[in-house]
Amino acid sequence: MPLDPQIEAMRDRRIRSATPQLYTLSLAEARAADLASIQAEAGEPEPVFEVREEALPLGDRKIPVRIYRPSDERPLPALLYFFGGGWTLGSLDTGDAVCRSLANTAGCLVIAVGYRLAPEHRFPAAVEDCHEALAYIAANAEEFGADPGRLAVGGDSAGGNLAAAVALMVRADAVAAAGSDGGESGDASGGAAVTLAGQLLIYPNTDQLADDESMRSNDDPWLFNHRSVGWYRQHYLADPADAADPLASPLRAADLAGLAPALVITAEYDPLRDQGEAYAARLTAAGVEVEVTRYPGMVHGFFTMIGAVDAARTAIAQAAATLRRWFARE
Repeated sequence: MPLDPQIEAMRDRRIRSATPQLYTLSLAEARAADLASIQAEAGEPEPVFEVREEALPLGDRKIPVRIYRPSDERPLPALLYFFGGGWTLGSLDTGDAVCRSLANTAGCLVIAVGYRLAPEHRFPAAVEDCHEALAYIAANAEEFGADPGRLAVGGDSAGGNLAAAVALMVRADAVAAAGSDGGESGDASGGAAVTLAGQLLIYPNTDQLADDESMRSNDDPWLFNHRSVGWYRQHYLADPADAADPLASPLRAADLAGLAPALVITAEYDPLRDQGEAYAARLTAAGVEVEVTRYPGMVHGFFTMIGAVDAARTAIAQAAATLRRWFARE
C-alpha cells in the first residue's frame, strides 16, 4: 500500500523545510536534530506515577537509568528498554514518551538504560552495558521494586538489536549456570542466571550484512534509508569482521532455540523490514514463541511518533498487551 497519509504529510513537511538527513550532519548536529525530531512527534509527555533516575555501578563505570513506575504497587514486573539511534544517537530522553506509555498501559516498571554510544564506545560496549544492567537489576530487584521473576527486554531499531543480543547472552548465562557448581552464572551481579519473560523487538537490526529486497529498495532521501543504515554501522563497528558476530547480528547466530518469547514489529517502508521478519521466521523455526506484525504504510521510527501517528499508538497498545500476557505467566 502507499505511505500512510500521516507519514506522507510528515515527509512533505521535511521536503518543504529541506530537512537534512542525519547522515549529512556532524555527530553533534545529528544527535541534537534526532532528539528534537523525536520529541516533536512524541507529543506532550504522558503523566506517570513516578519517574526517577539512578546510576548503576557496573564495574569501572556508572550507567544512567530512568525508572518509570505506573503505581505504588511493589513488586511490579519490569521491562528494560533500550532506546534507538543506531548505537550512535539517542539518550534516555529519546525513548521517554514510549517508556511512559508502556509503563502506564502494560502496568509494569519500565527501566530505560543509558548505554554507552558509538563511536566513542564501539561494539560491544552497548551490548555489555545492557546485559550487565539487566543482571544488576535482577540481583537488586527489591531495591527497584521489581519482580526478578518477571523481567523482559525491549527496544526500537538499534535498541531492538540490543534486546535481541541480550536475550542471546541470557541464554548463554543459563547454559553456563547449569554447567557450574552451585548454579552461579558468573554475570555482572554474581547471582543466578536471569530468566526473561519476553523480548520486545521493534523494527530491529538483526543483520549488519543484510542485502535483501527491503534494504535495496528503501532509498527515499527524505526517509530513513539504506544510506542511514550504513552510516550507523560505520560508527558502531570498530572492525568490519564484527558484522558477523551474533551479538552485532543476531540473525547470524547458529542456533536460536531456547530464547525468550518475542514480539517483532516491522514497518512496510523500512530497510530493516526483511531482516526483522527473517529473524522472526528463524525464531519460529527454532521453536520460540513469536508474534510478528508488519505495519502497512509505516516507516522506520514510527513507534516513537505517539503524538503524530495513529499507528504508533496502536503498536504501543499491542506491545503493552503482549507484555501483560508474558508477565501474567507463572
